[in-house]
Amino acid sequence: MRRAGKVVAEMHEATRAAAKPGVTTRQIDAVAREVLERRGATSNFLGYHGFPAVICTSPNDMIVHGIPGDYRLKEGDILSIDCGAIVEGYHGDAAFTMPIGEVSPLARRLIEVTERSLWAGIAELRKGNRLHEVGRAVQKVVEQAAFSVVREYVGHAIGTAMHEQPQVPNYWPGSPGPTLKSGMVFAVEPMVNAGGPETRLLDDGWSVVTADGSLSAHFEHTIAVTDQGPEVLTLP
Repeated sequence: MRRAGKVVAEMHEATRAAAKPGVTTRQIDAVAREVLERRGATSNFLGYHGFPAVICTSPNDMIVHGIPGDYRLKEGDILSIDCGAIVEGYHGDAAFTMPIGEVSPLARRLIEVTERSLWAGIAELRKGNRLHEVGRAVQKVVEQAAFSVVREYVGHAIGTAMHEQPQVPNYWPGSPGPTLKSGMVFAVEPMVNAGGPETRLLDDGWSVVTADGSLSAHFEHTIAVTDQGPEVLTLP
């Protein structure tokens, strides 16, 4: 899983460098495909329930699961890129949101708060802690900034499949959840809206947008619970 995580981290670096005004999201997908091929890894996104690409590209009010295509990035956009890889049957999964050129103060703050909420959640992934403390920590950071946490889509355990049980809510669901043990691995992925938390699924059956048209940001890492604390497997 460490090896798969390093491939995902390299996909992040390559796609971040490629995402500029004038570039299409399909071109960014091609960059990610080249990394997978060069590293001898396979995609856990391509073909997943029919998904047609190796990354998800979600601009502006799109929360998650955007399909790369003809959308051409422009100055002032924000873009979420979600990447995954499989190495010898083990999965890595991570996402980030970036500004395209100069963006509004609101967009910049949304990105900063969402990333900060991810790290607050990661800090709770310690042996003996309870899983849903992750969501409590994420929700606290987000709501203190007057943003909202998406509830319909959550993080997940990960291993020999991309999505395993249990789920990892990005909010306090009312119960503490399982006790964390060394060797467990989770994908923590807060999705944060500048407006309300409600979502809407587009006609393509994949792309999820904010119901009120507000901006959304998404960050994710794959993290192992170890005796020494959380180990982030998808960092470069």
